Amino acid sequence: MAILRDIDDTQAPLLDHLVELRSRLVRSVLALAIGFGVCLYFADPILDFLVKPLKDAFPSGEGQLIFTKLYEVFFVELKVALFAGFFVSFPIIANQLWAFVAPGLYAKEKKAFLPFLIATPLLFTGGAALAYYVVMPTAFRWFLGFEGTAGGLEVEALPSAGDYLSLVMQFILAFGVCFLLPVLLLLLNRAGIVSRKQFASARRYVVVGVVALAAIVTPPDPGSQIILAIPLLILFEGSLLLMRFQERKVDAAKGEGEEPSETEASE
Repeated sequence: MAILRDIDDTQAPLLDHLVELRSRLVRSVLALAIGFGVCLYFADPILDFLVKPLKDAFPSGEGQLIFTKLYEVFFVELKVALFAGFFVSFPIIANQLWAFVAPGLYAKEKKAFLPFLIATPLLFTGGAALAYYVVMPTAFRWFLGFEGTAGGLEVEALPSAGDYLSLVMQFILAFGVCFLLPVLLLLLNRAGIVSRKQFASARRYVVVGVVALAAIVTPPDPGSQIILAIPLLILFEGSLLLMRFQERKVDAAKGEGEEPSETEASE
């Protein structure tokens, strides 16, 4: 049986693959555990960083976080450490995943998927930064605008530490994951599942879907929904533009009589 040169020469049996998978998982868990331990030591500074958007939203010298259960702040610090530890250890986890998958890919497939591996953390970080520096301050000021009086009683915001952390994690994860939309679209296009013309013809449905998604994954304030929906639509149009460039590259290769790669041909 002929063995293609651009794939690894090793043809390990199933047991060897399972052993390798176990070792990769163990290394990933160890990286996460070390990241968790380091971030737990710095849990207070990390929590200070996450609380800053709420602190800035309150008038100067006002505002506080409360806890209604004796153990609440302890578990908040654990969640903060785990949340931050995952981000710290993600490069190692991604590297272990790639090291396990890469030997089964052809050289052309490795070349095709490598940009997506690089773009994924960059896009996620961009979405998380947008949530932290733009969306959360805007949303918190809007929420605090409901303070006042009702029926002669004072209405005051007293957020609990646990609820606030859950809200912050929802913002960061929602924006980070949603910003991975171009990666998903380009993977579907490269795999030949959906073409650029099909994406373009479904633009009106995509707009409705993006607006609905923004309403679901963000808190119920119109500002954060709009701030999420607009970048997603821009990323969608940018993905279509990249698909067009790729199509022109394939057409140029065909015009020169070159044999397009399997990935390009699938488009």
